[in-house]
Amino acid sequence: MVPLLLVLLLAVVLFGAGFAVKILWWVALAVLVVWLLGFVARSTSAGGGRGRWYRW
Repeated sequence: MVPLLLVLLLAVVLFGAGFAVKILWWVALAVLVVWLLGFVARSTSAGGGRGRWYRW
């Protein structure tokens, strides 16, 4: 009985991790798109493209 429970627990953990990783890929893609849009919008602004759109 214990090995069956361990296998089921492992399956649930791996399924959850796989789902979380897929969500993180979508989040990373959204952040990349926002960053690229900000970069393009800032480079075409009236400031001559010399300013930064982020603060570091």
